[in-house]
Amino acid sequence: MSDIETKANGPVYVTEALIADDIDAYLDQHQHKTMLRFITCGSVDDGKSTLIGRLLYDSKMIFEDQLAALETDSKKVGTQGQEIDFALLVDGLAAEREQGITIDVAYRFFNTEKRKFIVADCPGHEQYTRNMVTGASTADLAVILIDARKGVLVQTRRHSYLCHLIGIKNLVLAVNKMDLVDYDHAVFDSIVKDYTEFARSIGIENFTAMPISGFKGDNITGPSENTPWYKGPSLIEHLETVEVLSSVDVAKPFRLPVQWVNRPNLDFRGFSGLISTGSVKPGDAIRVLPSGKTSTVTRVVTLDGDLDEAVAGQSVTVCFADEIDCSRGDVIATADNPPEAADQFESTIVWLNDEPLHVGRAYWLKLGTQTVSVTVREPKYTVNVNTMEQMAAKTLELNAIGVAELSTDKPIVFESYADNRTLGGFILIDKITNATVAAGMLNFSLRRAQNVHWQAVDISRDAHAGLKNQKPAVLWFTGLSGSGKSTIANLVEKKLHRMNRHTFLLDGDNVRHGLNKDLGFTEADRIENIRRVGEVAKLMTDAGLIVITAFISPFKAEREMVRAMLPEGEFVEVFIDTPLSVAEERDVKGLYKKARAGDLKNFTGIDSPYEAPAKPEIRIDTTKITPDEAANLIVDALLGDA
Repeated sequence: MSDIETKANGPVYVTEALIADDIDAYLDQHQHKTMLRFITCGSVDDGKSTLIGRLLYDSKMIFEDQLAALETDSKKVGTQGQEIDFALLVDGLAAEREQGITIDVAYRFFNTEKRKFIVADCPGHEQYTRNMVTGASTADLAVILIDARKGVLVQTRRHSYLCHLIGIKNLVLAVNKMDLVDYDHAVFDSIVKDYTEFARSIGIENFTAMPISGFKGDNITGPSENTPWYKGPSLIEHLETVEVLSSVDVAKPFRLPVQWVNRPNLDFRGFSGLISTGSVKPGDAIRVLPSGKTSTVTRVVTLDGDLDEAVAGQSVTVCFADEIDCSRGDVIATADNPPEAADQFESTIVWLNDEPLHVGRAYWLKLGTQTVSVTVREPKYTVNVNTMEQMAAKTLELNAIGVAELSTDKPIVFESYADNRTLGGFILIDKITNATVAAGMLNFSLRRAQNVHWQAVDISRDAHAGLKNQKPAVLWFTGLSGSGKSTIANLVEKKLHRMNRHTFLLDGDNVRHGLNKDLGFTEADRIENIRRVGEVAKLMTDAGLIVITAFISPFKAEREMVRAMLPEGEFVEVFIDTPLSVAEERDVKGLYKKARAGDLKNFTGIDSPYEAPAKPEIRIDTTKITPDEAANLIVDALLGDA
């Protein structure tokens, strides 16, 4: 008790208990600070990394050893005197430091007395736009930087459009490097005027403009003497006081996408997830989507105990009064104001992959905790971010922004992205590579999704199959042109017919004379060709038939798409494994000769790829056995599984 703190009303003895109370009070205050997630974006060399480094430095979020290393690194990259290159705090990749650019999204944490922050430094180069979308997807605010010497650039427009598209309501226009234009008020006003015209053209009505210097620190943590003509807030002051998106979400209807069913023992059953919008408390009436089952909340459970109420942004486990079905991917919502479910939508898509969109190909769509198979139709248009012109397009290339219709294989629970980011924002995943190829926003469900319903029928597919005394199946023959698919498929059907099996043969050439006569041989048309054949084959198996198909079907994704249409075990992939040289030597139809001469474009094996099956149910090597022997092997394998 030797330390004494003197106050106006007399001395206060500082005891260990008092220190502990102060620490507890500080920790409690820190724990209940609001969190703001924001991004910095804009064109190359606008000073995004430097600005974040300055924020970290001024908020005392750099340790002494980090500061020492920063000073050393600054000298290595050529910073003069004692000045610090703040960008090095954020540019962590070796390639970033070597090139002096940002490549990956760098996330940094810092806090002030009023608020905690997570900031994402997004790359400015066009080729890394996909990374910028990643950073913006969870942001409450965007700081759009503009180099005062250069003004509004193409990437400024692109990033602004993406921020608006993703739904970031709070925008800061930070005119940076004002020290390099002598803090000229006229330069600042001119840039703000240009940006205002562009912003209004894309629907941005409000933003906060401020003149700053990330390198010198002007208007970062406080007002700058160099800009006496600027009367607005400093950047930190604005960040500390701006309304956080999560506070807006609390006022919306309750939505909780279920992540998992919490069943530690027979006495407890709850449904866990992160509340996306609204609030919930015991006694609330809820509805589980898409089933529509209703119940009442009995408990709201967390690791620290039960809550009287939980709000958007909290992870909780909710217990029901009734034993109703609810599992991962379902959405728990307020009973009298639930979201809708649909399987067809208009969406806005940002394409993030080097390989373009394959129209009609099945991708995985992940929305909240829901994962479904989806196909994308030909885009209605793409957007030119420079002119805001809507341009016709057959597909989506890297960094393209387009509007297209989606069809999922089953209804999903959703809300428009404008109303709910969690239930309106999705990603597309390539089924073969598992790469994330696109990010998107659902705009609305299509009317036909609500008007078209499944008609209940009394005679089931099992009844159809039972009448024929056989198990339905699809024998999917795949292989190069000239491999012998049609020959062997025809022999298989003849053998099955003699055994009184009910079959139907779908041949690639025959189908193109009718059902698919409107399709060519581009990659998109090949995908649509297989999709249609798959749908027909599925209908035929519903009728109890054994369907035999003979199609090159060169892409794994489309063969897997058809497999996914059918019950497990009914899709039998038959790989007619014939080397290209052998198939070309046969060249019964003269197609290889035409392809080699350049008279036949997009021919599989020549200028279009063939993706061989990795694990087909049946593999036939036509260099070792005759077509009749192959047919016998296939029939034996099929009926042996029947």
